Amino acid sequence: MALFLVLWLTSQDTKIKEAVERSFRHPWQSLKPGGMGLISQSELSAGKPSPAPKGNALEYEWLRRLNQDLSKALQPDDSENKSVELELLNDQLSISIFDRSGKPIFERESTKFTEYGNWVFSTLAWQIRRYKSFSIELEGHTERGHVAPRPDYGKWELSADRANAARRKLIFNDVREEQIRKVSGYADTMPLKNHAPEEEINRRVTVMLRLGNDKNS
Repeated sequence: MALFLVLWLTSQDTKIKEAVERSFRHPWQSLKPGGMGLISQSELSAGKPSPAPKGNALEYEWLRRLNQDLSKALQPDDSENKSVELELLNDQLSISIFDRSGKPIFERESTKFTEYGNWVFSTLAWQIRRYKSFSIELEGHTERGHVAPRPDYGKWELSADRANAARRKLIFNDVREEQIRKVSGYADTMPLKNHAPEEEINRRVTVMLRLGNDKNS
């Protein structure tokens, strides 16, 4: 790991090197929202409240690089039939994998992965397992109007079980179990923005990688 950090640092531009240096000199200072720069000492001395620490510049750079690597590996696109969508925010990377009828992730009404779903989550795991400092949360979702396969197994059970199936697949492919903080099923209560709740794109599993995992590496 030490050799990796040295090689990575020598390949970066001056701005990143300075940000990394500041993060080691002043680890209590947090990231500015929307960027990698650290809060300046003058801002702190002026008495302005600072957000809770969420990670340093190096961790954010790892998150940004992971976003790029996943974009290449999974090739998400903006078409109407997209299977994967990535969203990089200040302190997290959100990865949504859609269970589309034309390219399903799971077998119908099941937690068993299709061949394509197995490839997507295995590829995702192979990329994530390189970074042990992120915490992981998984969410399962369904579309409104989902027809339950049987009376005692509905949208809540299916969404939660699919999130758990994703958790097992990540762990099987060497993602550390200690990184996983939460596994949740939300049924049809959280439809995507700009989409009708009944649209199949709401049938998805979302994997969120967050900065600030305090488990030991």
